Amino acid sequence: MAKIDWFDGLKKVGAAAAAALILFFGGACGSYIAARYNVTAGGIEKAENPQAAGAAAASSASGFTQKNPYVEIVKKSSPAVVNIDVETMVTQQPIVNPFKGNPFFEEFFGDDFFGPQGGKPRRVPRRGKGSGFIVSKEGYILTNNHVVEDADKIKVTLLDGRVLDAKKVGQDPTFDIAVIQVNAKDLPVLSLGDSNNTQVGEQVVAIGNPHGFENTVTAGIVSAKNRTLQAADVNFQGFLQTDAAINPGNSGGPLIDLDGNVIGINTAIIPYAQGIGFAIPINMAKQIMDDLIKHGEVRRGWLGATVQPLTASLVEAYKIPVKEGSIIADVQKNSPADKYGLQRGDVIVKIGDSVIKNSEDVVFAVRNKLAGDLVPFEIYRDGKKMTVEVKLGDIDSVKGAGKHSRGRRHGSEGAQEESSRLGITVVKNSESYAEEHDLSETGGVVVTKVEPGSKGQNLGLRRGDVILEVNRIKINSIEDWERATANEKAAIGLLVSRRGQTLFISVEDDDEEE
Repeated sequence: MAKIDWFDGLKKVGAAAAAALILFFGGACGSYIAARYNVTAGGIEKAENPQAAGAAAASSASGFTQKNPYVEIVKKSSPAVVNIDVETMVTQQPIVNPFKGNPFFEEFFGDDFFGPQGGKPRRVPRRGKGSGFIVSKEGYILTNNHVVEDADKIKVTLLDGRVLDAKKVGQDPTFDIAVIQVNAKDLPVLSLGDSNNTQVGEQVVAIGNPHGFENTVTAGIVSAKNRTLQAADVNFQGFLQTDAAINPGNSGGPLIDLDGNVIGINTAIIPYAQGIGFAIPINMAKQIMDDLIKHGEVRRGWLGATVQPLTASLVEAYKIPVKEGSIIADVQKNSPADKYGLQRGDVIVKIGDSVIKNSEDVVFAVRNKLAGDLVPFEIYRDGKKMTVEVKLGDIDSVKGAGKHSRGRRHGSEGAQEESSRLGITVVKNSESYAEEHDLSETGGVVVTKVEPGSKGQNLGLRRGDVILEVNRIKINSIEDWERATANEKAAIGLLVSRRGQTLFISVEDDDEEE
């Protein structure tokens, strides 16, 4: 049996205890020094308030001293957010007294109640409220068009209590943006951010005048981007969606990110829902604000092309190498699209920096540009990728452009060769036939009959449609039509002229139909 060395064991225990004591006293000294001295670039300095410094160090380590970031944002932003009061003169019709001539009811409901009978319509003021924010030292204020649209008088109230008269500078009903101006000095200004870089999930602050409660602050996140809102007076893509509370009166106020930059103009709400509000991206406002200030209106860009969705059946029938994009169905003569080389059948996949997934994206991207902008269009033509630069025109200069009508002449018509395929009947088109029937195209074949429930009806063909192409094969005769449609079960894509506009229509083959 081995002999126990008690002395050696005691030495080891003592050494461990000594090491523990050294560590304890070292930590205590370190905390003492850290609480009473600060390390700076110039060396070590004594802290002015050792107890506070120690408490700060302790709470910093625990993470409990982080302030709410909204506090500083609101302090810096609120002075540049204004309340807008508008007054609009409206015509009020006189109220007819339904009890006129009845002695009993006239005793209680006479002229004093309904007003003088036979009176004339009179002008009375109607008042409204909204919000806005100052964007320049010159006193320019961004707001919604619907806030000031019909206003005869506009007054702006600043956070410091100043009440100023404002004038309209420019309005854009399409995007519901307006610029007004006040004449004052030392105005606070909000900086405009980059809404393209805004991410879904980012925290945001909304400041405005909801229901007359001035400078109300709400907070939330960006819930979604590129929302489409369609209503009686709004039809717009590209809204930022937020769950920051937005109420009537918030219209025109700023949506601000955590850097203190405006990323949107609060515009609309869903009245029957909670946490669903919409803001116009500030990049859109920046694009058109200069035009509103310089011209009082927006010189909106015009392309002059009709576009359609790129459907799966169209992709198959026309052997298109991409599945997302928008196809040009028609190009208006002498339009920017025509002059700069875009063609019918081109598939647009990108406009500038905007990726195109559908035809709505094309409309939105072009409407975002201004007249005179040189815009690159990335397209596929005959399966090859290429870029076409187009200088957009001014849409206001071409109102009614491209519209034409032919005088219809009625006369005798010889027997026409017919063909019945796909459940439709067609005849060959010609100059005389087109003139006789007021058609804009002189080639192709013309639909004269569509059988109910047929493939032709499923395609959406109508009587009077002119079929110009079948699966990219030009149709110039009945023989061309019959050869192109010989396999009635195959996927088919047609280029059709209808009332002066061309469009692509297609349907899946019979084996793939559900």
